[in-house]
Amino acid sequence: MTPRLTALQARRITLASQGFTRAQPAQVRREHVARTARRLGFFQIDSVNVLQRAHYLPLYSRVGPYDVELLHRAAGRAPRLLFEYWAHEASLVDVDLWPAMSHKMRSGRGMWGAMARLAQENPQLIEQVEAAVARIGPVTARELEARLGAEDRDRTHWSQTKQALEYLFFVGRVSSARRNAAFEREYDLPERVLPAHVLALPEPSDEEAHLTLVGHAARALGVATVQCLRDYFRLAPGPTAAAVGSLVADGTLEPVTIDGWKRPAYLHVEASRPRRVEARTLLSPFDPLVFERTRTEQLFDFRYRIEIYVPQERRVHGYYVLPFLLGDRLVARVDLKADRAAGRLLVLGSFAEPGAPAETARELAQELWRMAGWLGLDDVEVRPRGDLAATLAPECARPH
Repeated sequence: MTPRLTALQARRITLASQGFTRAQPAQVRREHVARTARRLGFFQIDSVNVLQRAHYLPLYSRVGPYDVELLHRAAGRAPRLLFEYWAHEASLVDVDLWPAMSHKMRSGRGMWGAMARLAQENPQLIEQVEAAVARIGPVTARELEARLGAEDRDRTHWSQTKQALEYLFFVGRVSSARRNAAFEREYDLPERVLPAHVLALPEPSDEEAHLTLVGHAARALGVATVQCLRDYFRLAPGPTAAAVGSLVADGTLEPVTIDGWKRPAYLHVEASRPRRVEARTLLSPFDPLVFERTRTEQLFDFRYRIEIYVPQERRVHGYYVLPFLLGDRLVARVDLKADRAAGRLLVLGSFAEPGAPAETARELAQELWRMAGWLGLDDVEVRPRGDLAATLAPECARPH
């Protein structure tokens, strides 16, 4: 008989697997960055900087305030812990997963058509750009265009030089040494970016790569459906299903049913089953705990949609809305903005979830002040929008 989990058990298993049951360190060090990167597999990158760029936030949510230079060094200096590639989306990825990403590099799955066409129609440019990176890297696309005298632009306003760089990046022939202050990739050869021991690892077959990535996703999620496992690294359906079958056969995954879930799920053999979770943190919209929105709704009864691309007058909750995790529940959401010029964390909207506990405003206020301190801001200002604002504003006005 297939074991059965309640939704609460599944939620707590997920929170433990995602790192929310560990005590936060008094001082965050490189080892904490490494441990979190290995646990999650990647930190998704997003260019929106209204509060803090997305890749900084998952580490904060799990270990608390930290010096962002730790992440910069982990991704931009030898010996690197992270490299940039297409994982879920553009991400800083655990270096140990470089070999497993070779299946994407070989297949071109997810590659934009313009890049593939350029490689087919103008292979000489690809070779020229790769040779230029080898000669002068690390280099941004803008700098390389200036060196090569490229002015030709296509309808998407990407130069052919930029498209060639992105093609080479996708297939693994160049990598990203770091992002500069303007958030541009600085391209370089993989052998000048990745640790030698990683490059020396054998390239796995497609089947082996899917086993690695699906197994990693299963460990990071704790309990998940095939769809959840496929989405984590944006894998193809067939190879994902085959990998799940293999992992069930070798005992890594156990089929389970979850109350209220229509699809079968799989429990990782290493997943812990905590009786309680005492977390308190704000989550990025791109945090792996919540980026698969159907899963978030099933686990937390929390319907979450990012509204960055929704016209302002049609937004329900706001532009950059962060869920608030308290205990083992998502109890509220806040639309945040860092007003760096004025030194204030602006709470443009604050909304409680149905059944949110009485202490939600007090706990959220403490978390908002903690985040403000991490961002180097001196004040928290709560605007009157949202059903939680009237309660939250006086809590935030008190000394913390």
